[in-house]
Amino acid sequence: MAPAQETVTVDGRRLRLSNLDKVLYPKSGTTKGEVLQYLAQVAHVLVPHAANRPATRKRWPDGTGGQMFFQKNLDASTPDWVKRRPIQHKTSANDYVLVNDLATLTWLGQTATLEVHTPQWQFGRTGAHLDPDRLVLDLDPGPGAGLPECAQVARWAREILQGMGLEPYPVTSGSKGIHLYAALGKAQDTRLGSDAVSAVAHELARYLESEHPDLVVSDMSKKLRGGKVLVDWSQNNANKTTISPYSLRGLDRPWVAAPRTWEELEDPDLAQLDADQVVARIEADGDLLAPLLEGHLSALEPTPERLATFQKLQTYRTKRDPAKTPEPFGPDSSRAAQHRGQEPSAETPASTGSSTDAPGFVIQEHHARRLHWDFRLEHDGVLVSWALPRGEPTDPGKNHLAVQTEDHPLEYGSFEGEIPSGEYGAGKVTIWDSGTYELEKWLDDEVIVTLHSAERGSRRLALIHTGGGDGRAENNWLIHLMAPKGAPPAKARTPAAEPPSAAGPTSDKLRPMLATAAATGELADPDDWMFEMKWDGFRALAYIEDPEAIRLVSRSGQDLTVTFPELGVLAGQVDPDRLPMVLDGEIVALDRSGRPDFRRLQLRANLRKEHDVARVRARVQVDLMLFDVLVADGDDVTGRTYTERRELLESLVTPRAPVHLPPAFDGDLDAALSTSRSLRLEGVVAKRRTSTYARRRSREWLKIKHQAMQEVVVVGWRPGHANSSVMGSLLMAVPDEEAPGREGLRYVGRVGTGFSERERREITEQLRGMERKTPSASGVPAEDSKDARWVTPRLVGEVTYADWAEGPDGASGERRMRHSVWRGWRPDKSPEDIQVEVPAQS
Repeated sequence: MAPAQETVTVDGRRLRLSNLDKVLYPKSGTTKGEVLQYLAQVAHVLVPHAANRPATRKRWPDGTGGQMFFQKNLDASTPDWVKRRPIQHKTSANDYVLVNDLATLTWLGQTATLEVHTPQWQFGRTGAHLDPDRLVLDLDPGPGAGLPECAQVARWAREILQGMGLEPYPVTSGSKGIHLYAALGKAQDTRLGSDAVSAVAHELARYLESEHPDLVVSDMSKKLRGGKVLVDWSQNNANKTTISPYSLRGLDRPWVAAPRTWEELEDPDLAQLDADQVVARIEADGDLLAPLLEGHLSALEPTPERLATFQKLQTYRTKRDPAKTPEPFGPDSSRAAQHRGQEPSAETPASTGSSTDAPGFVIQEHHARRLHWDFRLEHDGVLVSWALPRGEPTDPGKNHLAVQTEDHPLEYGSFEGEIPSGEYGAGKVTIWDSGTYELEKWLDDEVIVTLHSAERGSRRLALIHTGGGDGRAENNWLIHLMAPKGAPPAKARTPAAEPPSAAGPTSDKLRPMLATAAATGELADPDDWMFEMKWDGFRALAYIEDPEAIRLVSRSGQDLTVTFPELGVLAGQVDPDRLPMVLDGEIVALDRSGRPDFRRLQLRANLRKEHDVARVRARVQVDLMLFDVLVADGDDVTGRTYTERRELLESLVTPRAPVHLPPAFDGDLDAALSTSRSLRLEGVVAKRRTSTYARRRSREWLKIKHQAMQEVVVVGWRPGHANSSVMGSLLMAVPDEEAPGREGLRYVGRVGTGFSERERREITEQLRGMERKTPSASGVPAEDSKDARWVTPRLVGEVTYADWAEGPDGASGERRMRHSVWRGWRPDKSPEDIQVEVPAQS
């Protein structure tokens, strides 16, 4: 019987495909035809990461059970349309294939090329070798170590890279370990060559090894790797390559180098992914590595200045033992993220957050052997620090002593706690003031800054070096209160201590209009709809009854005014002649890229005390995205059409950060979704042009999310395997009118990933005060009831999930969510607000 073959046209190129029935993966029975099908399905995400890079190929003509051929140079059988570039080696020049299109990828599959390896640099249009545009770390487990250990090292490495201004993206290699990629900038005055990037990566690997010698090794020697993870930095060398993302591996099964989320790396059962799983993930989530292709736009790179941060903190670290003090140890230490209770971030803790790039300051009250105040300014990647024995001067005629101390890590800007007795600086540390500063002068012997603080206003200070070259006096400075430079900065309006009393139309119990998940075909006629981006935050109505104050109310009726005081500036951005008014919007916390980050927003949730709000606000600010109006001129306008209300809203508000009026778009659903994906937002909301504002959930507003999400009621928890006293997973339910029992809840599964260890401990403490003896939800299976701790069902959270699966007896009413990942609490919602979402079919 003749071997299966056919002639096909791919991107205008004719290829003869042969031996399609040949088994290339004996253990799984995967054939060459199935390999070619996989390549066709992933080409749109694989090619962008491999394009214009010289590809080294690994071929298995007889399948992975046979001999492997390692090939760099193109041979005579290569079609002439395959793009190529030469590289001159010591003794010869080789022509390398460029994997720039689906036709080339298909040809590679026909030649039984299973693995495609590329360097971290690209060819330019003229064939010039460009500087590397990405940094890579290969985390390779030695004997006795595995993916969980690689994931831990990845988290440590992430903190270092973020501290250097880089955002890493994890890829399970398809073999044993994990790769971390970070985009480098393209600005010519800051780009680094391969040797420089290799040096940075090598230094990073050595630092990880010095900080975590029990788990990390940076030396290639195999005898050192037992039970440890090798941080292989060498693949940043211009002559080295790494398996391309989405490439198959030549192993027993068609495993893939697959991009992952950081939440997935928290899963103790983390495993490599095969071709079928990767195709399904791409269809659901798109390319998780897409930011790597766009990262050059932010021009973030490990410059020598960023690397110098390690040396600047050497004195700080030599004086402290991380095992004995709760103080943070810099962006390369997990301590910083644990203290903040959030995923590690490169953001300056002492900064005012996403709406400004101004450097930050912090003044900490330090009850050590002698009470003093520590004055710290963010500068060149660290907190330059002085001890003020008498505090900050308040009289321009009286200078105070300032003794310069060692530089501190940026994470120290949010530190409060007790340094244990016997340790350096033992005593209690609290934040006395924090905010941002304007730099006027920074010399070796003189520094002039203007501080801006929400709590203590603005003031201009000078630090003047007075010390000599001997003894302690060498570090002596004076701190002097100066007259303001020009007119003092205007203070932003803040909400009144007491929220305004509602009158007229605003006294009615208004509720936000809610969207319903879109069903297939419901958005067929684009002329009927307008599209808005879906923001990932807390919904709120803003009541404005006078030009001096606003009141923020969540969709569950909670007053959020004290929690988000910076949004009080909205009162000064609306037409004062059109009051009272009520506006609808979403409160979001933006990351460094200007995109909503729900995890960051969690840090501001549930804060009511002014001191707590000011402390967290110093590093996480919020913005308000406005998109509708309910009341204007004291009149209820909810009966007007969406188009009319939108025009009215734009006439009422003159937005300035942190208040925004995002645009609404004409066009079709595909275009709106494409825009949302390119901005890495949650999805879109389609609003019918003729719709009135209904104070309930309506199909006149439809939401389409890129990722399946569900709000849930937490009804219990199960302890973790390693520590029975700490929550390992949460038990979830949703409202169900047909569910038996007084609470009317139906069990939908458990979620055990997406939590930091700090969050697990905090959630455990939070739930302990809500315990009850019986479950509040119906349909809990026996395996999930085992060792469960049940709680009163009043807290709402949100998860992402892969899909719904039938319950144990196959009944659709007992469906469970599969592969749930925790996103965070929804304090703005109550259990009765929850609706079971229908995943979009588009």
